[in-house]
Amino acid sequence: MTAHLFPDNTVLCNFASVHRLDLLRSVLNGNGRWTEAIAYEASRSAAYLPDLRTLASDGWLGEPIEFESDADVAAVERLRRSAFGGTSDAPLQHLGEAQTCHLLLSRPEFAGAWWISDDREALRFARFRGITTWETSDLLELAATNGDETPTVCRELRELIVQRGSISVHSS
Repeated sequence: MTAHLFPDNTVLCNFASVHRLDLLRSVLNGNGRWTEAIAYEASRSAAYLPDLRTLASDGWLGEPIEFESDADVAAVERLRRSAFGGTSDAPLQHLGEAQTCHLLLSRPEFAGAWWISDDREALRFARFRGITTWETSDLLELAATNGDETPTVCRELRELIVQRGSISVHSS
């Protein structure tokens, strides 16, 4: 697999909740990337999931992709509000989803990239726009298929994620 893979914060939290960011790193196989909003969300989530504290410094998702041009910032904001229901009262709400979608839809170097999320509405929108999407369950299946972990352990991890109630894992 050579496409860029963009896990969102729900996915990062799922793996952190079972202390298996190492497995996520292995499955992403050097292809993981993230946007600045996802990096920020993960840093905030680290208050509750300490495994996320070293995610940025570990570097396996690369430098967070930033949006500096006025055109990009405006397009992300339009998407955040129109597609994801963001409001002016909560400017960070759905920013990660909007940044990731905008990036995958607008930058040629990320054509064919995959978005990994467990946010049902965001995934529905992305699929409608032609973005390839996966969920945490898909990554666990891939980990078992690739031999990164045994199928039994991957099933147990999935169940543990669900039991802990960190973030819902849906079956695909």
